[in-house]
Amino acid sequence: MAPGLPTAMDRPHFIGIGGAGMSGIAKILAQRGAKVAGSDARESATAEALRALGATVHIGHAAANLADDASCVVVSSAIRADNPELARAAELGIEVVHRSDALARLMDGLRPIAVAGTHGKTTTTSMLAVSLSELGLHPSYAIGGDLDAPGSNALHGEGEIFVAEADESDRSFHKYAPEVAIVLNVELDHHANYASMDEIYESFETFAGKIVPGGTLVISADQEGARELTRRVEGVRVVTYGEAEDADVRVLSVVAQGLKSEVRVLLDGQELTFTVSVPGRHYAHNAVAALVAGVGLGVPAAELAPALAAYTGVKRRLQLKGEAAGVQVIDSYAHHPTEMTADLEAMRAAAGDARILVVFQPHLFSRTQELGQEMGQALALADGSVVLDIYPAREDPIPGVTSELIIDAGRAAGAAVTPVHDKDEVASVIAGMAGPGDLVLTMGAGDVTDLGPRILDRLAQK
Repeated sequence: MAPGLPTAMDRPHFIGIGGAGMSGIAKILAQRGAKVAGSDARESATAEALRALGATVHIGHAAANLADDASCVVVSSAIRADNPELARAAELGIEVVHRSDALARLMDGLRPIAVAGTHGKTTTTSMLAVSLSELGLHPSYAIGGDLDAPGSNALHGEGEIFVAEADESDRSFHKYAPEVAIVLNVELDHHANYASMDEIYESFETFAGKIVPGGTLVISADQEGARELTRRVEGVRVVTYGEAEDADVRVLSVVAQGLKSEVRVLLDGQELTFTVSVPGRHYAHNAVAALVAGVGLGVPAAELAPALAAYTGVKRRLQLKGEAAGVQVIDSYAHHPTEMTADLEAMRAAAGDARILVVFQPHLFSRTQELGQEMGQALALADGSVVLDIYPAREDPIPGVTSELIIDAGRAAGAAVTPVHDKDEVASVIAGMAGPGDLVLTMGAGDVTDLGPRILDRLAQK
């Protein structure tokens, strides 16, 4: 039986309640019976979903939004110090809790699986949540994206397992004490918080050190950064997975079958074959990581492997938005060069002879400054690309850092790149480029996702 409400979280107020991580915690608390309130910058489907659970959601930030009897105020690293609700909390002496601390409290008394890595966290967490649910284990979960089924990023389950993403971007994953931790990959990202790979390794080492005694670290045997981390980690049971010959759990083959993959692994001396219902080698490896983690909690591999096929995707992770005029429009959250390359390679394997067109929106000035060259090179995998201006999110502009860095690098790598500065023009540009049989990917972590329906409408008018 899952525990009840953590101490001092019976009347929480969330600043930025509509965010992927924040809304998940708010939903679980509401499902556990808390009187949840919060605010967000704009109206959204997430806000409506929270209201349906009984939460009070204000649109816009104002001191008056915070009730005097709130038991705590929950914030993420994106909330600025001058937020009026944060100032009001200080006046009232209300405890301010970081999102990661709130999530850690929700895990108390349960068996947590924490999924970490530079890429693939949402997909792997989702695979675990769906497959464990399919087996009737009723896990709780908190995910950074909405599942295709059951359509939510979080759930309070009645079982003893809690599956959660462990975010390295602000080192908040140091707050968790998992029974099983997954590290999918280790790369330099989040340049505002990490200056070097050594800092990244130190942060992941700290995370691995939080695993409870007797717990397990599941880690890739293929990715260079993960292998280096494995060499550095001490005092914890490590199980590696991948195609490398020295992997504890060997991936013997990944065979594309349209928009699915057949995966064959060698686990504990036994061959096991199962289906992953999304395309791409990287998603197949995510499924293997999920399988090994579940086995680490005692779930039989022979039962968990077929249950993984129940995972059909997460919104914004190669999500089909629709088809018009013979053109399929697919949404991709990829915003780091490794992710971009992986999704484009997955689409190339699934698309056959079809052309792949990309609408790419760079995310963050700091990331573009450090990785713009590699982003442009990744776009060379597409048959044509439209590149938008940088989506700033929480950052202020950096002089000289624009999407031109990516455009120039892409053209140097042989990519056909078209700059578009006005998002309202994108649908017409793509409609002029695309023909029957083509695939269009809207790609990036910002609001480029909103362009999919507009592109479909414009294609339908052709």
